[in-house]
Amino acid sequence: MSVTLSEFEKLDLRACRVLSSERIQGSRKLFKLLVDIGATKVQIVAGGGEFYTPEYFVGKNLVLLTNLAPKVIAGTESQGMLLAAEDKGKPIWLIIPNDVTPGARIR
Repeated sequence: MSVTLSEFEKLDLRACRVLSSERIQGSRKLFKLLVDIGATKVQIVAGGGEFYTPEYFVGKNLVLLTNLAPKVIAGTESQGMLLAAEDKGKPIWLIIPNDVTPGARIR
């Protein structure tokens, strides 16, 4: 399925910096992250708990889809989605250089 350029332009992809990370209680696969996107901070639920520790995320600059409708996952609201490649079932987070300002638009 193809998307048009105008459909793609509706996605608000931003650089974000992970400020804190913790496992969601009762889940071995999910993390609750607080991320800085420049003008504000948002809470994100991310997977990969079977491969990563919470400390792995802190300080990383990642790619965030900011205008995804909020969704409650495992009792925790997620206000966006981090982008990752999937390699043999493992999420490989899209990490961007530290000199990119949180909130910078990704095109």
